[in-house]
Amino acid sequence: MSVSTASKPYRIGRSKTGLGLFATQPIKKGVKIIRYFGPLLDSKNEKHDAIENKYLFQISKRWTVDGSIRKNVARYINHSCKPNAESDVNPAKKKIIIRSIKKIEPGEEINYDYGTEYFKEYLKPIGCKCEGCEAKRAKKRAKLRAEKAKAKEKAERKEQKRADKAKRKKDKAKAKKADVKKALKKPAKAAKKAKAAKATKTTKAVGKKAKAKKAKAKKAKAKKG
Repeated sequence: MSVSTASKPYRIGRSKTGLGLFATQPIKKGVKIIRYFGPLLDSKNEKHDAIENKYLFQISKRWTVDGSIRKNVARYINHSCKPNAESDVNPAKKKIIIRSIKKIEPGEEINYDYGTEYFKEYLKPIGCKCEGCEAKRAKKRAKLRAEKAKAKEKAERKEQKRADKAKRKKDKAKAKKADVKKALKKPAKAAKKAKAAKATKTTKAVGKKAKAKKAKAKKAKAKKG
């Protein structure tokens, strides 16, 4: 939506928070942009005092401007914690003028600070959507993401360290078990070798004895013949 306001240096257009007022031409610093106006409400009048809406602009303890009327184009100006305009209130004349406090470029949204009371009552409960607050939230989210990623990385390093330690312990236990098995196997192997050597020696001795006996019998036979 974009509504032209004739030769005025602004237009009504879509904003992040709904509708807003945007500059259509360069606006110098310190320039009167628009008047915020509407019916005057008297706090001493019970009927007036009972009126409640988000467009009420208090100009003194007694008088408040009800800016909810459609003709009050200034009602479309949104709040900003880092504004480019301000509300210039004249309690004596019961007038409110929105004036630029810095140069505003064409297409830039016009905004001013609504004040502490309005902020606490209407904006804080839902979260301020101005660029400054959005940037702060984005920075905070980025910081939280970075902290979360750092914590995750730290936990992963810790887990890897624990896994490496467990593996070293397991490998050490395995190596120790292998050494014990090897140590137990060594005497058994030596005993088997000794037994084999003894068996070979015995076989040789028996063979030698049998050979000698055979030679003796052969000799005796030859002598007899």
